[in-house]
Amino acid sequence: MKLIYCLPLVLLALSACSTAPVDQTGTSSEPPADAGDIALQPLRVPALTALPETPARALAGKYQAVNWGALPGWQADSLDHVWKGFINNCKGLMRPVSGSLAMPARANPRAWQPVCQAAASAGLDADSRDTAAIRQFLQEQLQPWRLLTGDGQIAQNTVTGYYEPLLQASRSRSGQYQWPLFAAPQDLLTIDLGSLYPELAGKRIRGKQVGKRVVPYDTREQIVANADRQPPVIVYAQDPVEGFFLQIQGSGRAVLPDGSAVRLAYADHNGRPYASVGQWLAKQGEMPLAQTSMQNIKAWAQRNPHRVQEMMNVNTAMVFFREERIVDPELGPKGAYGIPLIGERAVAIDPTYVPLGTPVFLSTTYPGSGQPLRRLVFAQDTGAAIKGAARTDFYWGTGDQAGAQAGRMKQKGEMWLLWPRNAGVPSAR
Repeated sequence: MKLIYCLPLVLLALSACSTAPVDQTGTSSEPPADAGDIALQPLRVPALTALPETPARALAGKYQAVNWGALPGWQADSLDHVWKGFINNCKGLMRPVSGSLAMPARANPRAWQPVCQAAASAGLDADSRDTAAIRQFLQEQLQPWRLLTGDGQIAQNTVTGYYEPLLQASRSRSGQYQWPLFAAPQDLLTIDLGSLYPELAGKRIRGKQVGKRVVPYDTREQIVANADRQPPVIVYAQDPVEGFFLQIQGSGRAVLPDGSAVRLAYADHNGRPYASVGQWLAKQGEMPLAQTSMQNIKAWAQRNPHRVQEMMNVNTAMVFFREERIVDPELGPKGAYGIPLIGERAVAIDPTYVPLGTPVFLSTTYPGSGQPLRRLVFAQDTGAAIKGAARTDFYWGTGDQAGAQAGRMKQKGEMWLLWPRNAGVPSAR
């Protein structure tokens, strides 16, 4: 998934973002696997006794119970893809939690066990479009809770957007396919600082061993320049700027010359800080900062092919990928919850207010307009810049159209958590 959650505008992602690529968005706490694997498995709901109780995690928000009629536009939501999302979400909910404070807060599996059991026996196919039956199930099983701030005020916050880039690539280096996208190198070390210092739980550094010392891992420039010791190449991108932008997003799809596609999912990074190529171009006098969109940077690269690598080397951070099969074109990469995202049905949230795995009703507007965008979504991702009550990043899906929507989105929004009706106030583990 995404490396840096700074895409309210493409301009911001390429010129104004300064979040370092640490604690990766979209990094699943689950073992690495193909993004679609969980979607291929049937929903298995264990007995309640098989889900151990773990200590509760404190949430920073407050929650006000309301009836379904209080949700603006609820009856107008077509609920397309919601049942597939709900079943997949239950597959995530029914995994026992580890209780590790290094992981983002998750919805309490024991609270969800009866609801997921009811979903498994509801008689609805995973691809069901039976809107009436789905709406009835949700209203019978779930209770809406309006999200409030810690001091009890209605939580309203910024809603930005993100997406899964699509680029043209080849397995072999030839012709226009010259820009490598790497798998993780074997000599990359990840050191978990929390294992030594509990106050640094969740903090990690990357490096490599040189003799008896661990030193910072190579910069982008060093990796590219050292042809004899480069990491394995998965594919070669046709366009350098698109390949670079895919690294900022942290995941994407590569379309090969035969028309097939593979997903490049985030695997790791070199631990170096992110730097803005847009700001570099502006300081070089190549274009005004306000014009450093991806499209303008691509045009500059086409006019200055001899300076493209120089430009990219400004950003010392390098992302490494792993290849995943695409088993369902409707499913995107995995978010931080380890569940494949569905376009326009998944969001990134701050898990200190909304536990991962929680269905949410989001009320906002379409990018650059006042047209209402109100729908049920699933809290399945997190991000370094997604902090605060109701702060949200809306996943638009795959490709250029999704990217155009994501790049323009910087709206205001509010949300309601949809929680098991008989489980009390939303809780986290």
